[in-house]
Amino acid sequence: MKTFFTRTATALVFVAVMLGGILYSSFTFFLLFFLINFFALQEYFKLIRNIDPEYAGISGWHRNGILIASCALIMAFTGEHFISAANLSLGFLGWWLAVIFLLVMPIGEILLSKEFSLKNMGYSALGLIYITLSLGLLIHLCLNYDSIRFTPTATGTGPGWLIPLLLIIFIWINDTMAYIVGSLIGRTPFAPTISPKKTIEGTLGGMILAVAAAGVYGHYWGQQWLSLQHWLALATIAAVFGTIGDLLESKLKRMAGVKDSGRIMPGHGGFMDRFDSLLLAAPFAWLYVHLFAMI
Repeated sequence: MKTFFTRTATALVFVAVMLGGILYSSFTFFLLFFLINFFALQEYFKLIRNIDPEYAGISGWHRNGILIASCALIMAFTGEHFISAANLSLGFLGWWLAVIFLLVMPIGEILLSKEFSLKNMGYSALGLIYITLSLGLLIHLCLNYDSIRFTPTATGTGPGWLIPLLLIIFIWINDTMAYIVGSLIGRTPFAPTISPKKTIEGTLGGMILAVAAAGVYGHYWGQQWLSLQHWLALATIAAVFGTIGDLLESKLKRMAGVKDSGRIMPGHGGFMDRFDSLLLAAPFAWLYVHLFAMI
């Protein structure tokens, strides 16, 4: 019972923080995912250290430099959205910091580390792609598509946070419905060596219900911003790539020999545990919107 109340209280706080950060302003949206990126990347590095102990021997220059470069890249994705009185944008500052650290860091690693390892540099680069690029594209989707009419049939311009928020909701519906359907009728294991509790029936049920929910939203409310087929496509991306993202993080945790990526949220694990599906779904949603849903 204590565990149930702990999980419930944590979930309520989590939802309140997420909604507040996403909806309050464009800056709080940026700040929210800036912090998620920072902590999720540190959890990723911890998983890699458990998978390959050699990574624990990287220099402090490497460890801190990759975090600074990651934060700079997140800033870079804001573009010209936040500009100071001196006409200096956060995006411009981020690009320059990212370029400097990504160019200088390998040199410092060669000079300062006892044993230079391209493999360790690869682990760090993968973290930037897996986490920072994904969340950066989500920020770009919010800040730089704000108030853009996406399709010729749109009757209005939607807020920038609309697609990111609904992408998260579609992922949540998929995960929740997959769990419920799997608990009721799930019989066939989906990926037994990675996630033994996942079933084919539950996975398909979650995907179908997520797309159905998107269809209802798109038909009754969403067509003023996007055509129905785009909402269905975004829900499909959220369900398919969100499921793959969940399996990918589960695989990393199994390789690392841990149950959760972190302990920041009692009863719910770490940042990667909460956003594993979004990390893979966000880049594909960005690509879809950029290539097919804009005019």
